[in-house]
Amino acid sequence: MSMTRRFRAFRQQTRAEFREVVAPLLARPEVQRLDNYIQHVNYTRLGHSLDVAYLSFYIAKLLRFDAKSCARAGLLHDLYYRADDLPNTWAHMKNHPAEALENARAICDLTDREEDIILKHMWLVNLSWPRYKESFIVTFVDKACALRERIFGMSKKRVTRRDRRLAVVPVKLKEVA
Repeated sequence: MSMTRRFRAFRQQTRAEFREVVAPLLARPEVQRLDNYIQHVNYTRLGHSLDVAYLSFYIAKLLRFDAKSCARAGLLHDLYYRADDLPNTWAHMKNHPAEALENARAICDLTDREEDIILKHMWLVNLSWPRYKESFIVTFVDKACALRERIFGMSKKRVTRRDRRLAVVPVKLKEVA
């Protein structure tokens, strides 16, 4: 089998495993509500979290780390419902991980690793050193996604392409309510 075919097969298998891991969380109305909040420029918080979760899962899988924890914590790392007027303020950056962790604990059971990832994903701001290598992955993927979102934004075409590729957004909140 050629390298291209193996890579394509790995990517398809990874997407299928990712969908399986995050589907129970994505079905929750608490997570779907994130689609109502703008995160960076014109990205929704749910879109941002999906991107962080998938890229973290993919990298962790390549490195043979705990990919499941990266996907779950990546999806829940910004699980808070305040629409901040100034989302780049220092207080927001320091405080939202604790709020996200509290909300995540309320909707599912988390491992110690997942809690560490959520709480320390703002490591460069909070200076609380992450305990797990997966925490570093999600932290840096979060920063890379935020930078990409600020620079390029998110068009309807890109949203549709991402959702179709990952096939993970099962129900919109409006349909749940």
